[in-house]
Parts: sequence; C-alpha cells; structure tokens
Amino acid sequence: MTISAIASGTLGMQRAADRLEADASRFARFGTGLADVDLFTEMVETMMAQTDFKASATVVRAADRMAKSAIDILA
Repeated sequence: MTISAIASGTLGMQRAADRLEADASRFARFGTGLADVDLFTEMVETMMAQTDFKASATVVRAADRMAKSAIDILA
C-alpha cells in the first residue's frame, strides 16, 4: 500500500509540474500577439497546480514516514 501511495503521489507531482510548465509557456506568450492569454485564468491555474503539487508531495512524505515506521516495527 505504501508503494502505491508513493507512486500515486509521484504521479500527481509530475502532472502538477507539467501543468506549471504549460502555464509558464502561456505566460511567456503574453503580450507577444502569438496567443490570447488571460492573465487571471493563468494565475488561477498556476495556483491550483502549485496546490496540487504540494498535496502530492504531502502524500509522498506521509507514505515515506509510514514505510519507515513499518520497518522500525519489524526490525
């Protein structure tokens, strides 16, 4: 169970990082005339991706602590 939690958390972190990268790309196009970029929407998307990343990192840390506790109990 701990391994699947770590895998899920890692996947969530990767997806959030991908979203942050896409947001950064859209921010970079702002004002260039290459794309119609709504800064408010992009800021909200960035904050949501950051929150998702932090939540996924918390899952990984909790799973890591659980695994360490299980090893300590069994040792």
